[in-house]
Amino acid sequence: MMPSLAHYLALSAILFAIGTAGVFVRRNLITILLSIEIMLNAVNLTFVAFGRAQGTADGQIIAFFVMTVAAAEASVGLAIVIALFRHRESLNPEAFTTLKW
Repeated sequence: MMPSLAHYLALSAILFAIGTAGVFVRRNLITILLSIEIMLNAVNLTFVAFGRAQGTADGQIIAFFVMTVAAAEASVGLAIVIALFRHRESLNPEAFTTLKW
């Protein structure tokens, strides 16, 4: 039996919920960054599932562009996390509540 669109959307919703929970529950900047990546992958799965259901490659094309932006976001985010860790020697987001260095 082939999975239907509802199966893909349910999986995407579960992945997005896991990512959202990771952003709100975790207290580590790297884990929060990974949770955001899980949320982006859930959105990509939705795009590809809708594209497959409509019989076009539009969902795959959009997912490709989202993955490109996600790679850039991950590299810039990791660079910021490394800079913050060098400054405060902590990855706890509550240590970075002030904007002054």
